[in-house]
Formats: sequence, structure tokens, C-alpha cells
Amino acid sequence: VQLQASGGGLVQAGGSLRLSCVASGRTFSDYAVGWFRQAPGKEREFVVAISRAGTKKNYADSVKGRFTISRDNPKNTVTLQMNSLKPEDTAVYYCAADYTVSGATPSHRDSYDHWGQGTQVTVSS
Repeated sequence: VQLQASGGGLVQAGGSLRLSCVASGRTFSDYAVGWFRQAPGKEREFVVAISRAGTKKNYADSVKGRFTISRDNPKNTVTLQMNSLKPEDTAVYYCAADYTVSGATPSHRDSYDHWGQGTQVTVSS
């Protein structure tokens, strides 16, 4: 499966952005999808994952209550709504897909087989 992430940009602290990840090439509903982010000089870290059917979601503590993930399988799209953004949310955001069992929401980057190209999110203070 190929992934294309988009929607990043520059926003002030407290603002919102919506990221999209569009997939092509395989049956999208066979994959859990995760978002990761990487800030300069830091390791790529887990943000959130959604199960194949979208019924289970797994959020990192740092984004709980502020970020919401959803998916539309017929449209091969996963959306990440990011609200109440903070300067520490600044990073390149990557979507990734894992060919896995129903209900899984993996948080480790090594679980994911396919990665998009990343989209920059910058939050100014």
C-alpha cells in the first residue's frame, strides 16, 4: 500500500490542523493506520493508531483529549484532527500502515510496514 500524508502547516498555539492520509494500491481495510511524529534531533515517536475497522483507537498520553483520529475505508482515508496545538507538537508527521489482525492498534514503529512521506506541522508560541 502507498500512503500520502497532507494537511500540515504553520499555526499559532491553541490553533487546529487536520492531517489526512490517503492510501492506494491494496485493500485499505486490511491495515491498521498510525501517525508518528519526529521533531529535529529527536526519535520518531508514536502519536495515535486506529484499527482496521476504526473501532479501536490508541492515543499517546501527550495528545489525549486534543487529537482525534478517524478513518473512512471506502475513501481509503485516515484523518487526524489536532486541536489545542502546542509548540511541542511541532514535528514532521508521518502516517504508516500495518497489515495486521482486526482490532490491533500498534504503537511501535517497527510494527508498521508502509510509510508516507511526512508533512510538517509547526506551532508557534
